[in-house]
This record gives sequence, C-alpha cells and structure tokens, in this order.
Amino acid sequence: MNNSDARPLPLNGIRVVEFCQTIMGPCAGLILADLGADVIKVEPAPAGDKTRKLLGFAAGFFGAFNRNKRGFAIDLKSDEGRAVALRLIETADVVIENYAPGTVEKLGVGYDDCKRINPRIVYCSLKGFLSGPYENRPALDEVVQMMTGLAYMTGPTGRPLRVGSSANDIMGGLFGTVSIVSAILERKETGKGRDLRIGLFENC
Repeated sequence: MNNSDARPLPLNGIRVVEFCQTIMGPCAGLILADLGADVIKVEPAPAGDKTRKLLGFAAGFFGAFNRNKRGFAIDLKSDEGRAVALRLIETADVVIENYAPGTVEKLGVGYDDCKRINPRIVYCSLKGFLSGPYENRPALDEVVQMMTGLAYMTGPTGRPLRVGSSANDIMGGLFGTVSIVSAILERKETGKGRDLRIGLFENC
C-alpha cells in the first residue's frame, strides 16, 4: 500500500491481541498490522512461538509472519499471566487465536471470557475444521491438502504432492482478516462484537 502522502493507514487506532503460533493465525495478524492495526502478539512463556525454532527452509517463518507487531511472553496457565492478558483484552478491539480446539477456553481467554469484560470485542478463532464431526481435531496445511484432494491436483497421477507453500494457512489468515474487518465495520452500526471462526479445511 502506497502511504507516501503520510495519511494514517486504514486500521490505525485498532488494537489486536494475538494468541497465535505457526502460520495461519500470525498471517491474519500480519495483514492487520500491515493495514495499520496495533497488533500485540502474546507468546507462551518461556519458549515462545514454536515457529521461532524452525530450521531449514522454514527458518524465516517467524520473521516473515510476525513483522510490524509488538509482543511479549506470559504464562497463561498462571493466575498472574491470565490477569495480564485480560487487562490487555479490555483495551482491545480484536482478539485472534489459533490454538488447538478447547485450549483458549481452558486458559480463560475464550470468547465468552473476553466478551464478559469487553462486549465490543471481535474474536476470531482460526481452526483446522468448522462445526461437524472433525471440529475438535487439530489439523495442518498438508493434512487438509490430502483430505480435500488439493494434493492430488498438484502431484503426478497416483502420487499426490503437497503444494510447496503453506497455501491454506495463508488463505485462512486472509479470510480471517476479511471477516475481522467486516465485523469491525458492522460494529459501528450495532455496537456489538462478533465471534468468528475460520476453518483450514473449509477454505481449502
């Protein structure tokens, strides 16, 4: 986006709290940050986002998908860490999370927890699957590529091949961003937030 005229970016003034790791969730936060939002990435203490430790071709993932963000690490399993996170959420417009199904609820930062202290919150969960028989299963990009047939469109006949990039993770982040921006616009009319869910399998 050309910002040479120094006008504020479109999401200037929007605060996002990101409880995300790997690619799909951080990609959504990345796009929001690039559009001007103040994105605060909350990593699990002490190890941080597991993407920090990737090697080989994936060694640059953390930097690539977490630029333009602020961040810190806390232990959400502790009362002190959870209290810090909830104080931050009170000041936020958006929360993004892509932990395994049921994790944020156990940690006390699920949608209902956040809505209780901030009714205007736009809450976006990026998961492997939406409602249905698989909704409580975790998933990876290559898993849904196989399940949906994308890998069979990519490889030679009878030899399915994973798409080279994390195409579904990136698409999921993009769909998440579109949904979040739409919910922010809707909130201007209704005064209410939204509980959004984006599925890796369904976007593929």
